[in-house]
Amino acid sequence: MDRKRVGILIFPNVEVLDFCGPFEVFSVTRLNEEARREEPSPFEVLLVAESKDTVVATGGLKVIPDVTLETCPPLDILVVPGGWGTRTEINNQRLVKWIGERGRAVETLTSVCTGSMLLGQAGLLDGRRATTHWRALPWMRDSFPAVTVEEKLHVVEDGHVVTSAGISAGIDMALRIVIRYFRGRRTRHRAQHGVSVPRRQHPPSLSRPLTLPLSPSGGEGQDESLSPLGRG
Repeated sequence: MDRKRVGILIFPNVEVLDFCGPFEVFSVTRLNEEARREEPSPFEVLLVAESKDTVVATGGLKVIPDVTLETCPPLDILVVPGGWGTRTEINNQRLVKWIGERGRAVETLTSVCTGSMLLGQAGLLDGRRATTHWRALPWMRDSFPAVTVEEKLHVVEDGHVVTSAGISAGIDMALRIVIRYFRGRRTRHRAQHGVSVPRRQHPPSLSRPLTLPLSPSGGEGQDESLSPLGRG
């Protein structure tokens, strides 16, 4: 199996669901559901941090990274999540430089929530369409005038760059990456919408199967719902 290597960046005060949502999608995807326990995911997922130290995410979750900026192997896909920590990391020249270098080298570059602000700071969004958490849209527009900021889209694909809105939108984004790489193959997860997805104004009804309404309790959560994600 030609596995695709996914690097998910983590940093202090990263929003938990911003990186855990895509991690879950990529790690549990299978091309052959009947052989789920015998075959690995077609994605190899690595958590990347600035150092080997434990990373404390929003809410106090402690995460041990797999690799550091220096030891990270070549990646096919880079995921840059958001969270309150982006307010600090946007001024972290070492990290932003790494994002810029890796972002130009990968096949697919993605962000969740205000992770797109780090992409913008690295010069990776100039001349492109992009989105971010709805509260950060003015921040993005003011900070990066060369970027066309999409206010009404949940997930925005512009070439090999895919940006998504807050929190649960990262799951939608990851599902679309699965489809990008394995379109036509039988996979465990299937996206439910098209390429550019409008922002949802209200959570769907509880009567819909496999749909969990999300009531954000902090961080940068949006009034959105989690996309269907069958686990079996």
